[in-house]
Amino acid sequence: MEKIKPATILLVEDDPGDQKLITVSLKNQKIGNEVHIAGSGEEAMDFLYLRGKYSHRTSRPDLILLDLNMPGMGGKEFLRQLKQDERMKIIPVIILTSSDSDEDIIDTYNLHASGYVKKPVKLEDFKRVVKQINEYWFVICRLPPREG
Repeated sequence: MEKIKPATILLVEDDPGDQKLITVSLKNQKIGNEVHIAGSGEEAMDFLYLRGKYSHRTSRPDLILLDLNMPGMGGKEFLRQLKQDERMKIIPVIILTSSDSDEDIIDTYNLHASGYVKKPVKLEDFKRVVKQINEYWFVICRLPPREG
């Protein structure tokens, strides 16, 4: 199998427990991914558009992991705004959520989500799913080249 390249991942998740579980699961793979956490859709927009505390960043993330159910700007609205921007719409967005609603699945694919994954309940299943997402997007798939 081809060597996995480090990547920049933006995790948009408001639940501190899920934030920790996802970041630890990614770090345990010893790939060296740089994971940034935004606790809301608004904070994720600041990250992407280099506003406020994120003004020092230089490049966009390679992948966004997005929860749907967040206070303020929810995942669907974040996705809608992201995919309307010519510079940002190229970033793959994986929905990683507790929702199993057919409506949510259809809505997010209509908004050009790259994938939809229901968060597993069991810890080991959760770790396995995060590992599979990482392997798929950074080993199997070919992503657009990074800017700047």
